Amino acid sequence: MKAPEPATVVVMGGTGDLMRRKLLPALYANVAAGALDPNCRVLAVARGRGVADEGFRAWAAAALAEAGLPPGPGPDAWTRERLHYQTIGAGGADDYAALARRIAALEALTPGPGDRVFYLALPPQALPAAVRGLGGAGLSRGPGWTRLVVEKPFGRDLASARALNALVHEYFEEPQVYRIDHYLGKETVQNLLVLRFANPIFETLWNRDRVASVQITVAEDVGVEDRADYYEDAGAVRDIVQNHVIQLLALVAMEVPGAFEADQIHNEKVKVLRAIRPLSAADVVYGQYAAGRIGDRDVAGYRDEPGVAPASRTETFAALRLGVQNWRWHGVPFYLRAGKRMAQRLTQIVVTFRRPPVMLFPSLHASGKIQPNALVITIQPDEGFDLAFEVKAPGAGVALQSQRLRFRYAEAFAPLPDAYETLLVDVVAGDQTLFVRADEVEAAWALLAPLLAAPPAVHVYPAGSWGPPEAARLLDSEAAWAPA
Repeated sequence: MKAPEPATVVVMGGTGDLMRRKLLPALYANVAAGALDPNCRVLAVARGRGVADEGFRAWAAAALAEAGLPPGPGPDAWTRERLHYQTIGAGGADDYAALARRIAALEALTPGPGDRVFYLALPPQALPAAVRGLGGAGLSRGPGWTRLVVEKPFGRDLASARALNALVHEYFEEPQVYRIDHYLGKETVQNLLVLRFANPIFETLWNRDRVASVQITVAEDVGVEDRADYYEDAGAVRDIVQNHVIQLLALVAMEVPGAFEADQIHNEKVKVLRAIRPLSAADVVYGQYAAGRIGDRDVAGYRDEPGVAPASRTETFAALRLGVQNWRWHGVPFYLRAGKRMAQRLTQIVVTFRRPPVMLFPSLHASGKIQPNALVITIQPDEGFDLAFEVKAPGAGVALQSQRLRFRYAEAFAPLPDAYETLLVDVVAGDQTLFVRADEVEAAWALLAPLLAAPPAVHVYPAGSWGPPEAARLLDSEAAWAPA
């Protein structure tokens, strides 16, 4: 594929943690691989007034080395020739006017169409001021195309998401806006659409007649680390469920789009979210981790973490039971689970199929019953797919045993690109397929509004477990929370 023409990538929050750990290595990797034009310039924008280009380039070189890129002519030349810094000071109109002049000056150095990406790598509270500043300085339009990338969380409830959408749309049209959820850039998440719609063996079974349940787990073994200030105000539902988990649900449950185009895919995802029955207290269990043990380490409880209130009621775990009220999924439970300080780091989707309608082999499996077929989609850390099925064990008589067909990306392909590498290329290419549209964001917040208005009780679970025992009450008799 021909690389796009050179663009100027302006990162607001350009000396922050996201830039250091993810964006800068992803930009360099894309340029080195030829996925982005080598003349793309990166302008880091931050508040520091005493930082010049050379100081920022030294910072960037250290960040690339930290990411595992060896020093040499590649990273060294790129940081020296293509990286720049601009202060935004207090963020006043004069500061944004100076930013506009600096962008124009950089564009004059390299002939090109004047394409621009504005990446808001900023905390949620800083987004409105940045949008107003860019729009007020006339930076929502340029000589070429202009695109705005906004990190999650997009709002903290339905009202704030609508207000932020309205503000963004004052200056930027929706086709210019790229709401980023890095989970959607993972190869295994993207492959959900291919798995379903390029393999009729699965799509013909993807319905209420053949599927007994769907489980989606996003488990982290880490705690809140240095994010307590943010997490105390957010909790698991705002931090993970509203975006990552709901997006996975929409991809699993969506109907076949009319074409493999961004708007058609977004349309089907929104239909799913709007078809989910309203949540009630019986559909939800919250939890908060207490002290426990993960691997060979003893870890503190949430309330003992630095910056957490001693009597905090913030949920670090949420389990939900949802029903999609449409023809394909009526009666099929969707179980969602997300949490911190769980037994292991794991993101997984398990589609469990119905058992045979007639038991021809009673009590011949080791468990006393035939195990259901299951498609296990592992998104991290061991990306791949497993299909569980029953076979006859060797020997006299008929004894059944569960086996798996197994596929792993790492075994079939070269190392997978980081999600941010994929998403940054898509932004420059103008492909919104893996991003979130305004009505998707609002539909997800609307679904969770009852929980945010009246949070359920929070149950304690030990760090290193799979959540509070109370979560088991959400499951039917055929399901279990243990990872497949």
